[in-house]
Amino acid sequence: MTRLFLISLLALAACGSESRLPQYELSGNAMGTTFNITLVDPAEDFADEALRSSIDATLERINNLASTWKPDSQLSLLNDQQTTDWIAVSDELCAALESALEIGRLSDGAFDITVGPLVNLWGFGPDGMVTTPPSDEALASVMESVGYDLVDTRCEQPAVRKAHARVYVDLSGWAKGHAVDKVAMLLDDEGFTNYLVEIGGELRVRGHNAARENWAIAVEAPSTLQRRPHSVLRVTDTSVATSGDYRNYFEHDGVHYSHTIDARTGRPVSHDLAAVTVVNESAAFADAMATALLVLGPEAGPVLATNQQIAGYFLVRNASGIEELTTPEFDLLRN
Repeated sequence: MTRLFLISLLALAACGSESRLPQYELSGNAMGTTFNITLVDPAEDFADEALRSSIDATLERINNLASTWKPDSQLSLLNDQQTTDWIAVSDELCAALESALEIGRLSDGAFDITVGPLVNLWGFGPDGMVTTPPSDEALASVMESVGYDLVDTRCEQPAVRKAHARVYVDLSGWAKGHAVDKVAMLLDDEGFTNYLVEIGGELRVRGHNAARENWAIAVEAPSTLQRRPHSVLRVTDTSVATSGDYRNYFEHDGVHYSHTIDARTGRPVSHDLAAVTVVNESAAFADAMATALLVLGPEAGPVLATNQQIAGYFLVRNASGIEELTTPEFDLLRN
């Protein structure tokens, strides 16, 4: 996922700094990335250390649930079981898998939680970079165990079944958004009404910023040369996620190979859609759907987003630069 710029209203607010509300900043490392939380005008006596402890515990619980880097996480233990029998799992893991699989079904496999081995095969995973595309034989072998429809859930038990013993599940395209949702729920329960939560580029905002305005979120321009905002969204009480294909790639014999892999073909996407931003109440949904729409491309992506009434913002490369495509729901955010 591409990191969203978090534009401070220190730079954008029309009012002077003397009228700004106080804010409390909290940041750290979690889930192999960073998190940043801004609380606007919190009560002077709020227990900051207790809040930090609760946030850390929430993030650690999700890490223990869905990390593929922790060998003892629930997801890693599931992946270790190379069987086609039903596997007993926790209610939380089954619900997580079902939520992610629903995005797979909605996008006809453009978002696929079994894509991890393909990402690794193309040099964008933990095994490190490659300089040449894989052979057709290697690709065919990996594709045997790739496909969201190879994973079944039976959450009333709860249990999971893999149709191929080698199926490997990776929730990284969903988990950061889920973590944002859970931290936001924690802040809601604690009575905070104006905040921003960002984890690894996925974010949720509520209420207003320190300038008493909707939060300003900048969408990065799809450039490999510099980091600059392409546009700024003013939003509140929602989540925002962006997926882009312009940062992570390799070239071979003049061909550009993106890190965005289409699990349906086993190959990197080759279309002109550079980035997709999704705005949705759920950060987990926005996180996964932004990936799905990026995979679908500049024609099928906007069609799906429009049909599903998703607020989507598409940046498409063309001969003259970058073209913007939006859905009706996204246009409403600008009015």
